Amino acid sequence: MINYEDFKKLELKVAKIKEVSEHPNADRLYVIIVDFGDRTKQIVAGIRGSYAKESLVGKEVVVVDNLEPVILRGVESQGMLLAASDEKGISVISPDREVALNSIVK
Repeated sequence: MINYEDFKKLELKVAKIKEVSEHPNADRLYVIIVDFGDRTKQIVAGIRGSYAKESLVGKEVVVVDNLEPVILRGVESQGMLLAASDEKGISVISPDREVALNSIVK
């Protein structure tokens, strides 16, 4: 378990997906460019089996914004896209109405 103070360290923000491409070295990964309104970031996400690229572009999503960048199969990921998974597959976490980019998720 983590305590509340540790949880508060996470910066969860709303961003809009601008571009999606197949990861060059992994069949299950996409390389996604997200727009926070004041800047963009590149995120590598394992959602390729559940979403067509075209269905993601323009979608508002929740992103962990303050993770240290990591290299995933040779490509830098600068955050984490939040998604739920169950026996039916993966579902990207998204606001139920359009909100301002860079909005804080509480």
